[in-house]
Amino acid sequence: MRGPRAENRSPRSEGRRALRALPPRLCRAAIAVAVVAAAACQKTQPPKTGETARGIDPLADQVVFGSRTLVTDGGLRRAEVFSDTALFYDDNTRMDMRIVRAIFYNSSGTKDAVLTSRNGRYLTRDNVLEATGSVVVTSVDGRRLVTEQIKFDSRVNQISSDSAFVLTEEGREASGIGFISDPDMNNLRVLRASRAKAKGVKVPGS
Repeated sequence: MRGPRAENRSPRSEGRRALRALPPRLCRAAIAVAVVAAAACQKTQPPKTGETARGIDPLADQVVFGSRTLVTDGGLRRAEVFSDTALFYDDNTRMDMRIVRAIFYNSSGTKDAVLTSRNGRYLTRDNVLEATGSVVVTSVDGRRLVTEQIKFDSRVNQISSDSAFVLTEEGREASGIGFISDPDMNNLRVLRASRAKAKGVKVPGS
């Protein structure tokens, strides 16, 4: 005659029996505690900065992701500069940036133009912003300037470059090598090799 069948009692089945034996209110509380404990035991995912941090110069004094910097002159806001990554050097007097967007303001605090570029450098002692790599400046009234390098000097509220550029606006296009201008490009002086077109026709003598 076979004896009584041995019951296989795993720790999990024992736990379920113990929960069923509890009053409903205590049972719900025990389940909630178990859920919280399980979540706490899961490995916390670190911030996804590994890819972003690749290639960061270890000699930088400080690294900031998603930076925002104000460029001022005599207490007057001249530009607001945003970047994906900013590296600080020379006791934080030089700021090298990647993926740059800058907003220029006039003396009344109104937005003049917006600049975008792949890279940028801000010299805090001189209040000078330099942008390089696919630089595009767009004024609020539609002028658009494309070049590879540009410098903004907040002390004179002026942008300048010694690189080739193309300036387009409604019905007109101008190009050359080197220029000096106010940020909204209302008063732009071409340094050399200028060319202008109006409505797609070359202007005589230009």
